[in-house]
Amino acid sequence: MSSGLYSTEERVVDQTLDLAKIRPYGDTMNDGKTQISFTLPVPCNDEAIEAAKQILKKMGFENPQIVYYKELTKGFTFFNCYGSSVHTVDYTAIHVPKVESSVMDMCETDEYIKEHIGRKIVVLGASTGTDAHTVGIDAVMNMKGYAGHYGIERYEMFEALNMGSQVLNEDFIAKAIEMKADALLVSQTVTQKDVHIKNMTELVEMLEAEGLRDKVILVCGGPRITYELAKELGYDAGFGMNSYADDVASFIAQEMVARMIQ
Repeated sequence: MSSGLYSTEERVVDQTLDLAKIRPYGDTMNDGKTQISFTLPVPCNDEAIEAAKQILKKMGFENPQIVYYKELTKGFTFFNCYGSSVHTVDYTAIHVPKVESSVMDMCETDEYIKEHIGRKIVVLGASTGTDAHTVGIDAVMNMKGYAGHYGIERYEMFEALNMGSQVLNEDFIAKAIEMKADALLVSQTVTQKDVHIKNMTELVEMLEAEGLRDKVILVCGGPRITYELAKELGYDAGFGMNSYADDVASFIAQEMVARMIQ
């Protein structure tokens, strides 16, 4: 029998928070409530709805509910669904590699550079390879910045050049040599079929061939970039979503000082 609060397929759960066994939160602690959307390459009919429910069950969702579905085009159906996840993860055992530098605002970073370096840091940035999207590199480099965080061009102690989009790796390196750049910022937004991996790897290999890799601070960023991926590909740091010029500028300044001390 249903109590009115739970369907016959749902169960009352312990609402005590246990960080070693966390699951999605919807209405109450540990209810596992999850929203998920996907498309199936089948016609929009009752069989498609049942197929979507079965997929949700195989993904570990109890009481799967199809709350919205629509034919995208002939032979393809989009679904918006709800379900209760039965799986948990141990949050206490999770360790994610990340940038360890302290984040400073623009004024603090400028003062830090004046005190510890004594000259402007030369930074070159671009969306390299075939990537035509500049929203990321502009947010970090351009003077106006993004979301109230001024870009590196506004910093007193940075000499910054934003080369824009679709910059070939060889042209990027040539400009870095010309400017005697201390740091290189690579933005990658287009990631279909992992094209960004190939492009980013190629840049590292070209810098190594020129004997420049250890002479510059190499940073990458983008919506699919993580610090772990950046380090794996040979970069000094990687910045993903919700990163701003403050994060990048602080890291560059502190990394440069660390290298001077070594």
